[in-house]
Amino acid sequence: KAIDNFDLSQGVKFSTYAVPMIIGEIRRYLRDNNSIRVSRSLRDTAYKAIYAREAFIKQNNREPSVMEVAGEIGISKEDVVFAMDAIQSPMSLYEPVYSEGGDKLCIMDQVKDTKNTEASWVENIALRDAIERLGDRERKIIDMRFFEGKTQMEVAAELAISQAQISRIEKNALKSMRTYLQQ
Repeated sequence: KAIDNFDLSQGVKFSTYAVPMIIGEIRRYLRDNNSIRVSRSLRDTAYKAIYAREAFIKQNNREPSVMEVAGEIGISKEDVVFAMDAIQSPMSLYEPVYSEGGDKLCIMDQVKDTKNTEASWVENIALRDAIERLGDRERKIIDMRFFEGKTQMEVAAELAISQAQISRIEKNALKSMRTYLQQ
């Protein structure tokens, strides 16, 4: 593209014209072929931060803080961090971050799971045990009511008994489960 568009009549060196065009094409390629779309302005902010960081290191022979980089390019430190995070390549959760011998530590091993805590799976096991202690009929009613989301009327129609009986059986089953779980 630089060769095709270069104009000798302008009186500039080819390298003066070609270098910025090549850099622009490389940036455009990286922007358009990245796995995650990031806005051009955000990407430009990240590149400004990178260039400011490199200039700071040359001048001061030390790594700058985020505040120093932000001050250098005139934006907030939050915007610098956001822009730098945005241009990072995504990584697999199974990417090894540490390996010693046959053991490896993956990113997944460092991610906290707030939903499936030890307490919640212990509760699930205890609840399953409490349900298993019920009789077949009670277990069926609890399953239909709380795991299938059916109303007492729907359960009664399916089992061909009255809604009042379903209510009584359910109440007794829940009481039995509560007693078992409090032991």
